[in-house]
This record gives sequence, structure tokens and C-alpha cells, in this order.
Amino acid sequence: MDLTRFGAIGRGVLVGLIAGVVVSVFRFCIEYGLKLVQWVYGQILVTPWLVLPWIVVSVVVAVILGLMVKHEPDIKGSGIPQVEGQLAGELDYAWWPVLWRKFVGGILGIGSGLFLGREGPSIQLGATIGQGVAEKLHRKGADRRSLIAGGAAAGLSAAFNAPIASTLFIVEEVYHNFSPIIWTTALASAIASNFISLNFFGLVPVLHIPYGQTLPLSQYGNLIGLGVFLGVFGYLYQNVTLTMPSWYAKLRLPSWLDGLIPFLLVIPIGLLWPQLLGGGNAVILNIAAHTPVLTALIGIFVLRFVFSTISYGSGLPGGIFLPILSLGAILGGIYAETMVALGWMPQHFVTNFIIFAMAGYFAGIGKAPFTAILLITEMVGTLHHLMPLAVVSMTAYLVVDLLGGAPIYEALLEKLTQPKLPEHSGIQDRLEFPIFEGSVLEGHQVRDFKWPQESLLIAIRRGERQVIPHGDTLMRAGDTLIVLTDRSNRAWVHHAIDHLTAVNT
Repeated sequence: MDLTRFGAIGRGVLVGLIAGVVVSVFRFCIEYGLKLVQWVYGQILVTPWLVLPWIVVSVVVAVILGLMVKHEPDIKGSGIPQVEGQLAGELDYAWWPVLWRKFVGGILGIGSGLFLGREGPSIQLGATIGQGVAEKLHRKGADRRSLIAGGAAAGLSAAFNAPIASTLFIVEEVYHNFSPIIWTTALASAIASNFISLNFFGLVPVLHIPYGQTLPLSQYGNLIGLGVFLGVFGYLYQNVTLTMPSWYAKLRLPSWLDGLIPFLLVIPIGLLWPQLLGGGNAVILNIAAHTPVLTALIGIFVLRFVFSTISYGSGLPGGIFLPILSLGAILGGIYAETMVALGWMPQHFVTNFIIFAMAGYFAGIGKAPFTAILLITEMVGTLHHLMPLAVVSMTAYLVVDLLGGAPIYEALLEKLTQPKLPEHSGIQDRLEFPIFEGSVLEGHQVRDFKWPQESLLIAIRRGERQVIPHGDTLMRAGDTLIVLTDRSNRAWVHHAIDHLTAVNT
């Protein structure tokens, strides 16, 4: 009896339970921290002189966060690029210093009302827990990576209460490979983590949005229009987010003090519009329940677009996952209200388009349409939107692709790392590379290609069986190449073989 998968699932459940507790406490602290901050702004409006000590507190918190980032740069930003780099072998770090600093830093930064999301940090928290469990269980190589991936899925699952979408996000966007050992471990971790989170926060979906009726086929033309609209603004968001660090570099502040900018700018926002503070969960629910007029929606979008990129560009611990969804919801409201004003859509479908736009905007920016569709389905709590979600997501995805946009997390990872040159540690590791339809390798024999000298093709997984390859073995779409290489050489070999498995365009 082969107990390999059983053991992987058991370890995944262990990681998921621990990650579920940690991330649920993290989420709880952020939610109540944001409520405290909004209460403080209410007191300042009553007693204006309190703004002076609040400015001092904000500066102190910004400096503390800056020092934490300076001592541990791997806690910067959402953490998803760092996890993706770990799984690809392009970077690594000690798990405990990142875990506690990301936990504390995320609560201080996101809970202070900055336009940052908890989901990216939750993914990194879960991944570091998986890394820690792997270390305690003396797991190396593929087993270690499966626990890191499982922890990442558990972190997102606890943050969003969406275990299926969380698993898919890890294999589609972070790991880029539907390896059986990865997805089974990730799914087990996500389910266990979701169970813990539901005990903390209840069974109501995170973005439970009531709507009037299912969208009729006569409105599907507007879905294409919405997808194009979201794709254009998604491409804009990608470019602004990726260039924001270079704009911060022009300031005369040391980079670790960049957080002072958003911490000071958020004060007038908190005094004028405290309901807009935070990652955007409440913003989405409020807009869906009582959609503002078109001019107000445009103003909210401009404010959240600008300040979310400023917040993230500072390098503070916090993500863009939920801010992207909130911007998508606002854009959906803008598009729908415009169509209503033109007489091309009934008013009662506005809420539907707010829901569809969240998926479309994330699908375009993250280049992960499957995750976007399932995520919004799980978060909203209904299957009735699957077809419209798919149409909008695919349209937005294609528009961003035609404009030349890259997956946002992959692009952020490229800014963190440089491809490594071959090294030798003497410890072997395995890599898996799927062959897709249209790949350069499809329909060719193994001997037709020059494989990296630092690697050895040891097997080809074809369905449920493995083929031992030789020179005249024909490679097919759907195969998975299993490559052996030196552990310290994984990133270099990964880059080299990625060029071989590229899809012809």
C-alpha cells in the first residue's frame, strides 16, 4: 500500500490547522484595529487638538515598521512574490523572523487604515508556518515545497473563507504546476484552515452580497464591455504599481522610512472619509448595498486607486489582493451606472456588475482567471454567477494580455530576484514541468533538444503512469517532465527549461 499521499494530506492538515489559528487571529486583530482607528478619527473630529498626538503615534508606528522591514526585507509588501520565489528556488529565508515580523507588521500597517490587504500577508504567514513544520519534521526538497504551498493555500483560505479558490490560486498563480502532491496537500491545508476560520468568524461568506435577479442573456453584451473596461484599467494598475517604488526612490528619505508618506497621508482621509479606510472589504459591501451616484463612485475610485498604490509602493507589510477586488467593485459600479444613465441597462442589475467586476479586475491584473471566477463564487456564496464571471474574467484577461501586461505577482518577483548561475551543493532535488498544448516540446523526441547540463530528465508522468525516457521517447501535450538537478541549482535549471516548455505563439 502506497501511503505517500496519505502522509502528505496528514501533514497538510497539520499545517492548515496551525495556519488557520494564526491567520484567524491576524485577521481578527486587523478588523478590530481598524475599528479602533475609525473610533479615534471620530474623537478627533469632536476634539481637534487630539490630531497632534495622533500624528506622533502615526510617525512612531511608521518608524517601527520601517525598522522591521530594514532588518527583515522579506516581509515587504504582500509576501506572495516571496512565496513564489521560494517555490521556484529563486530565494529563501528563515521562517521564524519573517513569521513574527509579518504578523506584527501586518497588524500595525493594515490595522492603521492604510489601503492594504490582509490576504497576501496571510499567504506568506501560512507559507512560513509550512516551512517551519517542514523544518521540525526534517522534510526537504519536494516535501518541503509541498508544505510551503499548503501553508500558503491555508493562509488565503483563512483570510477569505474560500478553500477551493485558495488551492487553485496556489497551483495556478504561485506554483504554476498542477502537481498531484502539491494540490492534494494544498487542498487539505486549505480545508483544515477554513474550518478553524469558520469557528472564528461564522458561516456567512466574506462578501455576502444580496442581488435582485440573475443576469439575462440580453445583457451579455454589457459583460464584454465591462471586461474591456476592466482590462484597460487593470493594465494601468499594473504599470502604476510596478513603477511606484522608482517614484519613492526619488524622495530624499532613506527607503526604510518610505512608510511615513502613507501614514501621514492617511490622516486627512481618515478624518474626511473614515468608512473608506482599510483593504476595502467594507467598501465593497457598502457600495453593493447602497451604490453611490456616478460622480461619487469616480471620486472613490480615484482616491482608492492612488492611495492603494502609494500604500503598497512604500514597501510596508500589506497586500494588494483585497484592494484589487475593491477597485474592481467600484469600476463595476461605475460601468453599470453609466449604462443605466444611457438607458442600456436596468438599475437592478448594478449589484450584479459589481460582483462580476471583482473577478474581472483580478483576472486581468493577476492573469489568473480560474482563481478569480472561483474566488468570487466562494466569497459571494452563490453559483448563479459562474457564466457571467467567466465571460468578464476571460475578456479582461485577454485585454491585459493584448496590451502586454504580465501577471502582477510574477512581475513583482522579477524585481526581487535575479536568475542564479549554476552552483553545487551535492544534494539532489526534483522539478516538474508540464507540457501544454502548443509547447515547443510537443510532438518531438527527447533527443531533439539540448537540455541544461546541470539537469537530468529521469521520468515523464503520463496520466497515472510514469514513462522512463530515452532518446526517441515522444513528448506529448499533457505530459509532465520530472527533472533531477542539484538543489542549489533549481532556479537556474527552472529558467532554462521554461524556455523549452514555452508555448508557440
